[in-house]
Amino acid sequence: MNIPFRYRKLGYVALSVSDIEKSTRFYTEIVGLDLSQTSEDGPVFLRCGSDHHNLVLYPSRAPGLRRVAFELESATDLTAARKYLADLGLTPEDVSVEECSALKQGETIRFIEPNSGLTFELYTRIMQMAIPFQRQVAQIIRLGHTVISVQRYDDTVAFLTQKLGFAVSDFVDGAFAFLRAYPNPLHHTFAVGRSSGGNHLHHVNFMVNDIDDIGRATNRLTKNGTKIVFGPGRHMPSGSIFLYFLDPDGMTLEYSFGM
Repeated sequence: MNIPFRYRKLGYVALSVSDIEKSTRFYTEIVGLDLSQTSEDGPVFLRCGSDHHNLVLYPSRAPGLRRVAFELESATDLTAARKYLADLGLTPEDVSVEECSALKQGETIRFIEPNSGLTFELYTRIMQMAIPFQRQVAQIIRLGHTVISVQRYDDTVAFLTQKLGFAVSDFVDGAFAFLRAYPNPLHHTFAVGRSSGGNHLHHVNFMVNDIDDIGRATNRLTKNGTKIVFGPGRHMPSGSIFLYFLDPDGMTLEYSFGM
């Protein structure tokens, strides 16, 4: 792959939610994220580490995945990415100084992946929080990955791997491609699934520190009336223990242990 920029990690996921107050309570009290910042009309910033945010919630009448953001290694990488994406015929847009300030990020660009329609964001730095992540509800260690379901599965996987520098870690033959943001070493930070019903979010994953976190989460979610849709179980590709459940808008989230 001759990609002139390098990823550092999956930075954050932005979701549109129908009831910002209800979703904020859910993601803090049930999922276990820390609240970093709120604003009068949204968005709400939440985190599971030292970064200012790993999840951003925007109020909207149409819930769903808004964008996925990756941190690059340096400002030089971002400059190279901007030119490279334009040379591909995409239209990378610079995020305004005002929005970058609100996001507590450095220089940031966005572009649309042409096969899935998903908005990707690339940035180079983000505010680090002085107070450590509290882990009061769950022992979350990081935002693990995001998975999308797309109709143009083969084209999307080809573009991500051949043009955007993602490396394939594994497949569920004909159904899912597990991708890592090279040179990030984790088995996958992004994945693409085949869809016959439009493009949409498949799930957002949070990795936990101990297998007991999966058991405790099962009890906590059941007690609070949160719908569990799959698990606990073990993924064959990565070997991780998983639990899938729904947020207030029916978007799927996952806890996993081990990779």
